[in-house]
Amino acid sequence: MIRLRRPATVAALTLTAVATAVLGLAGPASAHVTINPAEATQGGYGRFAFRVPNESDTASTVKVEVNLPENAPVGSVSTMPVAGWTVAVEKSKVDPPIEVHGSQITEAVSKLTFTAAPNGGVKPGEFQEFPVSMGPLPQADTMVFKVLQTYSDGNVSRWIEEPTPGAEEPENPAPVLELAAAAPASPGASAPAATADDDDDDDAGSGAATALGVAGLVAGLGGLALGGLAFARTRREPAAKS
Repeated sequence: MIRLRRPATVAALTLTAVATAVLGLAGPASAHVTINPAEATQGGYGRFAFRVPNESDTASTVKVEVNLPENAPVGSVSTMPVAGWTVAVEKSKVDPPIEVHGSQITEAVSKLTFTAAPNGGVKPGEFQEFPVSMGPLPQADTMVFKVLQTYSDGNVSRWIEEPTPGAEEPENPAPVLELAAAAPASPGASAPAATADDDDDDDAGSGAATALGVAGLVAGLGGLALGGLAFARTRREPAAKS
């Protein structure tokens, strides 16, 4: 007896076609330049890395330009050496000056340019991180870093679009660092002083009790001595005659 399997075959083909269609519509996700971590605290210091993926199938990334926000300058910016890359640091005037550890700074880093060595760079299918130390971070809600990514074939990807609250992510988003306000000082900071006062009171009470105890001991010894003297005098006096 021959069994027909056409329904199962048709179902399998249908599922395959649907899966292919879904995957085809989804397509590859577009990668872009990001900053990691993406959150920090106002007034603090941190180590951050600009992560740059290569989106080209044929060219390498050979230059990365990171522009720091003019409206949120940072007093101290330093870079970490990256093998196969050099970095150029540009500064610009800031007004009003930035106060860092009691000193007024009138210039701040405005741009970092990372350049790959000849025949080097970020190849297709790879990414590279560029570590940066920054601080103290400004009193702002966000820092937006506009980045230009240059390829070996001359093409440039401009990651410069700022996000809009409540809107979808832009096509070429700039890396954004979210800054949270520093936690306020704890109101219980003066508690140790109060504890010290309590300890002083306890010590005073203990001292008074000790003094009373010593006074009582002295009085007891004095009474014992007087009793001994009276007993000795009684032994020396002759008994009364009848």
